[in-house]
Amino acid sequence: MNEEQQKGAPDGDAEDQSFESWLDELETVVERMEEGDLALEDSLKLFERGMALSDQCQKALEGAEQKVRILTESREGAQLEPFEDDE
Repeated sequence: MNEEQQKGAPDGDAEDQSFESWLDELETVVERMEEGDLALEDSLKLFERGMALSDQCQKALEGAEQKVRILTESREGAQLEPFEDDE
């Protein structure tokens, strides 16, 4: 993990990253923290990076939800319906 990642700065431009890459990195951060063998300072840096990744993922999900809402509502007479889980 480079210094920018440890400080919570996004990798390069946020536009160059995908939701999946942010989520993969977030999972890696969580796994490293769960191991419990990090120094306090390193744990804090990873926590900060994890929070930044979590925020980025949340923004991406909100954007996708808005796109779905716009597409769904643009259909004449269409209404949003709750998702039904088959399980």
